[in-house]
Amino acid sequence: MTIPIFLGALLAAMAIGMPIAFALIICGIALMAYMNMMDAQIVAQNVLNGVDNFVLLAAPGFIVAGEIMNAGGLSKRIVRIAVTCIGHVRGGLGYVAILSATIIAALSGSAVADAAALSAFLIPMMVAAGHDKARAGGLIASAAIIAPIIPPSIPFVLFGVLANVSITKLFIAGIAPGVMLAIALCIAWYIVARKENAKPLPKATAHERWRAFVEGSWALGLPAIIIFGLKFGVFTPTEAAVVAAVYALFVAMFIYRELKVRDLFGIFVRAAITTSVVMFLVAAALVSGWLITVSDIAKSVVALVEPFMGSPTLLMLAIMVLVMVVGTALDLGPTILILTPILMPIIKAANIDPVFFGVLFIVNNAIGLITPPVGTVLNVVAGVGKISMEDVTRGIGPFLLAESIVLFLMVLFPWLVTGPANFFLGR
Repeated sequence: MTIPIFLGALLAAMAIGMPIAFALIICGIALMAYMNMMDAQIVAQNVLNGVDNFVLLAAPGFIVAGEIMNAGGLSKRIVRIAVTCIGHVRGGLGYVAILSATIIAALSGSAVADAAALSAFLIPMMVAAGHDKARAGGLIASAAIIAPIIPPSIPFVLFGVLANVSITKLFIAGIAPGVMLAIALCIAWYIVARKENAKPLPKATAHERWRAFVEGSWALGLPAIIIFGLKFGVFTPTEAAVVAAVYALFVAMFIYRELKVRDLFGIFVRAAITTSVVMFLVAAALVSGWLITVSDIAKSVVALVEPFMGSPTLLMLAIMVLVMVVGTALDLGPTILILTPILMPIIKAANIDPVFFGVLFIVNNAIGLITPPVGTVLNVVAGVGKISMEDVTRGIGPFLLAESIVLFLMVLFPWLVTGPANFFLGR
């Protein structure tokens, strides 16, 4: 009965419009009441212990860094580099969107922020060049979800804390899948762009390219610093977040000079609000996570998937389908917080590499950001780009298919993830 009670309480709380964090606490309390161990102190202790974790300090650091990057002109200069390099080829603005999203992903780690920034800048340019507006919005939305996969990634931080997996290894293992998604989008865009009669931008001169690269080199330096520092153990993920925030602040204020002291208060307030939401979700998830452990829900779930335990590939395929279905109804953060405590015992019992699973789990959840009806990133692109939700959902089709194919190829061929990760880690 524990599984029906857990799911019933969670779904009922969500059905009446209760925020996810409170719904997680409610389903934990429901389990406590069912097991005759109701104690408000246990709930309070787990809420406090949920955020009493040094590793979680990486979240506010990367959130602040992302806010500074978008406000301080770093993202804009990355787009300018891409425009001068490939804007002149056929369908060039689409490749600009993909390349810019991939590079900016290594700066902000936020799909929503990247989608908003790129939509405001590139959708008008793509429409003026003759591209279909819905298709342009769909491309930018699908490119923006690379942000939670390439480091620095807040979803990897959350998963690492909940699953007790090395965040550094998750960061490094996320690089290759992020690049593969970008390549898949380029292939899909090549096929789509051939059917459109869009006019490419004039070819930039060598001087314009050099100037764009020089101006953007400071922005490009940040992901290089983070990846180098993590690979060689110069700093931990938490320290990397602080380095990213300080570096972004220095570049935005003293190099590009687009960020003023008066702007900092608004940036820190927005970052604080986002951080508080993330932290409260984590704290609430620890309540339900503790009850999942105590009530042996994980053991019941393992028993349900026992027919798949003999084949890790079949098990992973079944889990990925489950996560994809859940991702159509839940946002990325809640899905991670709800499913991680339930799925990790299954992964351990099947002897699947938790880093490999973590990467595919986050990729799958990222794809959920562009799957209707919820599709958080779709809503952002639709709002910023002034596109109807129906049109942007239509425009996402070929790109969603391309990214889903990459996900299932990684399930079938784990070396696509583990091989590059081991290379980066020097194994």
